[in-house]
Amino acid sequence: MSIRKRPPMGLFIYSLVAFGLGAYFTFAAVQGDYGLFRGAEVKAETRALQAQLDDLSSQVARMENLTRRLSDDYLDIDLLDQQARDVLGLLRSDEIVIR
Repeated sequence: MSIRKRPPMGLFIYSLVAFGLGAYFTFAAVQGDYGLFRGAEVKAETRALQAQLDDLSSQVARMENLTRRLSDDYLDIDLLDQQARDVLGLLRSDEIVIR
């Protein structure tokens, strides 16, 4: 009569716990708050925000230039004429308006 030996239950539980912990830490390394996917999202967001910052910086520089050109210390007559036409709707006496 041969008796079959069953594997110890402790080895099965140990293997199951080890596999579960490995799966959990692998998932956390990929999907977690500091995982690979989050790192890629942060890099993409950084690039988008840097592009937005560059755009806003160029707009600020343009506005500073226009402000300086219309200041009391430095007056650009062409810019003043353009602003008077655009903002106030002024025309010179020798111009004809066609609508």
